[in-house]
Amino acid sequence: MSYMFTAHLGPALEARGCSDSVNAKVRNGSQTAASKELFWATWNPVLALRMNLEDYFVRIYYKGSSDKCNFQILKEIFQHHIRAVPFENLSIHCKEMIQVNIDAIYSKIVKKRRGGWCIEQNHLLYWVLKTMGYEVTMHEGNVYLPLQAMYSDRSSHLILKVVIEGKTYIVDVSFGASSQMWEPLELLSGKDQPQSPGIFRLTEVNGVWYLDKIRRKQYVPDERFSNSDLLDKATHKHVYRFTLLERKIDDFLLVNTYLQTSPDSLFKKKSICTLQLTDGVRALIGWTLTETRYKYKDSMDLVEFTIVKEKDVEMVLKDKFNLVLEKRFVPVNSNTSFTI
Repeated sequence: MSYMFTAHLGPALEARGCSDSVNAKVRNGSQTAASKELFWATWNPVLALRMNLEDYFVRIYYKGSSDKCNFQILKEIFQHHIRAVPFENLSIHCKEMIQVNIDAIYSKIVKKRRGGWCIEQNHLLYWVLKTMGYEVTMHEGNVYLPLQAMYSDRSSHLILKVVIEGKTYIVDVSFGASSQMWEPLELLSGKDQPQSPGIFRLTEVNGVWYLDKIRRKQYVPDERFSNSDLLDKATHKHVYRFTLLERKIDDFLLVNTYLQTSPDSLFKKKSICTLQLTDGVRALIGWTLTETRYKYKDSMDLVEFTIVKEKDVEMVLKDKFNLVLEKRFVPVNSNTSFTI
């Protein structure tokens, strides 16, 4: 069965994400920088014709069935994706702009075999699932900020909701590090959902959903890193909150620009690359490489640290994350809170 995008041009064009008001501003020459970006984020149907599911499946090493829309297939695609596509913000530190239009994302992740952050990866998965025939919608989340002990005021996280045979699931392939879920979470309030990274729990309060994770303790054999700022020693972690109000990709344009340009953005202050493994997660934060193995002991994860020399960074990206960058990469690790 062919999944060339021509069969889905209707949904594709419907998802273009450019409002009439923004297009009017562009035509009148009165657009802001943000509305310019919105204009150029319009879905390009000519480029979209070059997109097909077979290439995406090759990218994530998925060889299973794709002719049904059930939970098992969704789960398998999900798990292949998170182990093939790194969560990374390296474009910022290569002086490349991160775009939200599906054509650019497809080219970056599928053709160039790069990774990306949530707006890129979950948008790509949205296209995949929509093309396959799943009932899928976009939603926005607010990430928890441990140092401030509060959720961010800025809705910066894109997640998906998928409905299958009357059951609803939260699908998020791009949170990264050890807070990354390993399979879709059923949208049930108060239910513990154990996975290899830990126990995930969704809780609904007055229409707002909260995602928490209960994690194991961490064992760091190299005592030099036992108090590293990258370690989150809390066993109960707030991850993010969200509502079920449907969003479109253009709702993420401003925050996508902010995250890669504002000097206050975490992603400007740290170069981040994380990849889920079959037994844990690997991360390169600045020059610090960590490898976490889940369930090293009954109630403990093993976390190993390595400081990578400047001359070896590109080799580590290639060997450990299967990434080859086109432009010069400058690692960054400013003193800003981020945990693996």
